Amino acid sequence: MSTWRDERRKDRAAEAEQKRADRLAAAEAEAVRLAALSEANRAATEQAHAHEQAREQARRTAKQQRAQRRRAMLAGLRAWAGTHAVDLLIYPLALVSAVMAVPAMAAYGHDAYGGATGYVLPVLSELGMWAFAVAVQVSRARFPQRPVWALQLGVWLFAGVAFVLNFLHGLTTPSGGVDIAVVMGLVSVAGVLAHQLITAGARRSRAERDAARIDRRAARKVAAVRKAAVRQAVAEIDPDGTARLVYAPGRYVLARRQLGRRRELQAAIVPGLPVDPVVDGELDALDRELAALLDADHPTTPGTTIAEAIDHADHATDEGGDSGGVATLDRGADQRESRVNRGLIEPPPARSMEQLRAELATAVEAGRVDPTSAESIRKGLRCSAARARQLRDEHRTGEDQ
Repeated sequence: MSTWRDERRKDRAAEAEQKRADRLAAAEAEAVRLAALSEANRAATEQAHAHEQAREQARRTAKQQRAQRRRAMLAGLRAWAGTHAVDLLIYPLALVSAVMAVPAMAAYGHDAYGGATGYVLPVLSELGMWAFAVAVQVSRARFPQRPVWALQLGVWLFAGVAFVLNFLHGLTTPSGGVDIAVVMGLVSVAGVLAHQLITAGARRSRAERDAARIDRRAARKVAAVRKAAVRQAVAEIDPDGTARLVYAPGRYVLARRQLGRRRELQAAIVPGLPVDPVVDGELDALDRELAALLDADHPTTPGTTIAEAIDHADHATDEGGDSGGVATLDRGADQRESRVNRGLIEPPPARSMEQLRAELATAVEAGRVDPTSAESIRKGLRCSAARARQLRDEHRTGEDQ
């Protein structure tokens, strides 16, 4: 009996212990659940706070960006107003002119055409001249070197059309007259006239205008020189028939012919610049042959130059009056016999020193002769070496004095 009771007591104690363990486990599980829930709530709160801070930061950033854009826009407007102060004064005049002229011209078009079609008459009379006026300004801004005379002609033509139409409208109004017609015509074109005079006009300084004028003159001279060079160029034809122009490099001046208006290139000698030496070629061979011919009649010492030989021959002719025969390179049998009725060969007219001085001054002014070089004077004036040296010495003496 006691054993059963003991067993019963033990079972109850074990059952109570189990219940306590279950309650303890349930309490621990609830504590864990509550802790997890609290952690989740805390994380959610922190996340919501972070999101709120991010939104606040985004709002502040957007506000700052709007303020910066507003300041930049105001600065741009101030800068534009500073550079377009004249435009701000002119365009209101154009706006007032359009406000007064467009409705009046629309009413006149309705009366003239007898229907709604006449309402578009201001497009032809008022907007036509403004289209050309804006085209002039845009063309000058984007393409400064492009001519705009055709666009300006369109401006004045359409301005004339607008003036005439508004003038006729002023004459045909019930209370109109010449004074009303003139006022309406001037009001119609006043805006575009102010725009063309101030806004679309080229506003350049005096230095810029002078530089542009010099550039135009230089361009015209370069074009004239190139045209003359093409006219005087030599054509070189290849065996296959291909042709090309060959130019002689050097320094040239444009000289006008005695007869005719066409100008041609002439070789120029610029004082202070070196003169290109003549290469040893056909010209030197001709000079040597000429020296040999002169020496055959007037022997000279070895080493005498061609200029000295010519000078020696000139002195011999001037002093002796007569000269001997001219030596030739042809054989006697190959020479042509003189005919009895052969015409006289007129010698070239002799020039005095005064004429040579005048020709030298003209050649120096044109840049064809270097007055400090006797050889340049001899070749340029086609005179003897003695006279060339005399002219050179006179030029040097004049400079020293």
